[in-house]
Amino acid sequence: MPRRAAIVTGLLLATIALLIGLGVWQLERRTWKLALIAHTEAMLASAPVAAPGPAAWGAVGAGDVYRPVVATGRYRPRADTFVQAVTELGGGFWVMTPFDTTRGFTVLVNRGFVPAERRGAVAPSPAVRTIRGLLRVSEPGGGFLRHNDPAADRWYSRDVARIAATKRLGPVAPYFIDAGDPKAGWPRGGLTVVRFRNSHLVYALTWFGLAALVAFMAWRVRRR
Repeated sequence: MPRRAAIVTGLLLATIALLIGLGVWQLERRTWKLALIAHTEAMLASAPVAAPGPAAWGAVGAGDVYRPVVATGRYRPRADTFVQAVTELGGGFWVMTPFDTTRGFTVLVNRGFVPAERRGAVAPSPAVRTIRGLLRVSEPGGGFLRHNDPAADRWYSRDVARIAATKRLGPVAPYFIDAGDPKAGWPRGGLTVVRFRNSHLVYALTWFGLAALVAFMAWRVRRR
């Protein structure tokens, strides 16, 4: 009987320790998420900078996401890639077009959203222009439970390297630009969603509450 009681006590203590550990982990995640939100808000409020050129491509990473950038050049004709998307305007496609900059490099630009019936009917003007938008990192692989199918020209994520290779665009920047112009007409830009779910405090309190409940029940059983 003492041995059985010792085993039960050990299991209860291990369970309590595990629940407390999960709560602490959620608090750490909350600290990380708050720092990420603060960094992103500061990035969005910063002044636009020139889109990174080839010399800076190796340093572009997650810390640059949502950085306002500006580039001057021309859209390449007949080179659009349509990536399936769902936005506040409904289902349709992001229009990804190579943009040949006056600085001598090419970057993919998400010109905006078009409904399905507008696919293929949104050719860009060949005129030199200056675009402004947000830097985004490549999205390799595909979407949730759906993989990109380059052979069938079906895309579920904005996979820069794969799109460039499939469309034979040549060397392109390892990032893309979300165009920020929300003007009327198609494609419709300015639909970038910047939202971070932050429920870590609720999760932490849940784990701590369960730990307290297990400890209380164990105390009650031991008294009886």
